[in-house]
Amino acid sequence: MTAAEALALLERQGATLAVAESLTGGLVAAEVTAVPGASRTFRGSVTAYATDVKRDVLGVDGALLAARGAVDPQVAAEMAEGVRRLLGATWGLATTGVAGPDPQDGKDVGTVHVAVAGPSGTSVGSPRLTGDRAAIRAATVTAVLELLMEAVRGGRKADRVNARAQDTERHGGI
Repeated sequence: MTAAEALALLERQGATLAVAESLTGGLVAAEVTAVPGASRTFRGSVTAYATDVKRDVLGVDGALLAARGAVDPQVAAEMAEGVRRLLGATWGLATTGVAGPDPQDGKDVGTVHVAVAGPSGTSVGSPRLTGDRAAIRAATVTAVLELLMEAVRGGRKADRVNARAQDTERHGGI
């Protein structure tokens, strides 16, 4: 899945896109804006690296962040919903996770949650990624763009899915 394919599909539908990023630190936005004509579809992005930015700018529930930390499927969902609302986009994407080199808040390196929020709801994916920091961040960009395409094409039930069950489904078991 490429950003160009995603943007072309969104443009055909007259839809727009906004992105909220944590572990990818702007890589999703960079991938999207590298596509000529991205401005016809892309509204903008928020790099919410700090937890308080997730809460204060994107509207992620502070109690959720306090209880579970920033690396959580529900946090990803609320980030996607928040950036969609904040930037007035049809679709919102979000990334959060641990790219390494060390675990964070009790979460292992490679723990990643991506989300897409759209007109019919929000979907979350939790791929288990391996590799070094750069590889995990690059794979996260691919994962969130794939999740977007599934949602836009209607191939994924647009609701809050259980992240562990989805990961098991994608990878054939725990």
